[in-house]
Amino acid sequence: MKDLLLDLVMTLDDIVDLNTHPVTQSGYGAACRSKLDSEGILVLEGFIRPEALELMRAEASAEQDRAYFCAQSHSVYLTPRNPAYPDDHPANRQVLSSKGCVCDDMIGATSPLRVLYDHPTFRGFVATTTGQSELHPYADSLSSINVHYANRDQELGWHFDNSSFAITLLIQKPGAGSRFEYVKGLRDADAGEMNYEGVDALLRGAIQPQVLTMEPATLVLFRGRNAMHRVTPNKSDTARMLAVLAYNAEPGVKLSESARMTFYGRLN
Repeated sequence: MKDLLLDLVMTLDDIVDLNTHPVTQSGYGAACRSKLDSEGILVLEGFIRPEALELMRAEASAEQDRAYFCAQSHSVYLTPRNPAYPDDHPANRQVLSSKGCVCDDMIGATSPLRVLYDHPTFRGFVATTTGQSELHPYADSLSSINVHYANRDQELGWHFDNSSFAITLLIQKPGAGSRFEYVKGLRDADAGEMNYEGVDALLRGAIQPQVLTMEPATLVLFRGRNAMHRVTPNKSDTARMLAVLAYNAEPGVKLSESARMTFYGRLN
């Protein structure tokens, strides 16, 4: 994204409400880790100060026309078709995801999103909360910071994440729809237990998911590897704008070329 205020470089205190969310204090990170470990989700409302949020929203709006929009059909496991099962089996049943994406290389050096992502205090807080010894940005030029857009009728279909945790920041909320729904512990990926019966029940509507209602400026850390989740279609003319902040436990990691082409439509 282009820097809208080139003469302004925000500090962490300008961006984060440190009175409500004292990420500089180790005890706060430990308390957040305890909640994330017990509930699988951590919701930090009002994490971003209003002035910083407005700048993020203005930057995201300015770049929306340059976003890469695509629609994809996929299984909830994000895996190729399994020939051992029929097409209507939970392992193969297809759902739809459609969104736009602005990549890391389009986010300016003084953007509050960039300052937040790069700040060692914030990164240390995320590491403490997620139980990582250290965190690193992606080695490719596209994947570290993304802004996702969902216009009317666009959605994120039911799925499990491949990563152990995800960090998102809601920048703009639509007028209707775009509900984040999830069911915790629906599979045990490490044990190889895919729970096809439970997944089928959720897809048929026999299981009622939990619903997370959040306002802009909310930071969410979510463990989606074993929690099935989705974002329902946007039912308004106001785009949903969501920043995704992605780190790796090891340095030098790139998103695969096939994934970059799928999600971003380009390699660099």
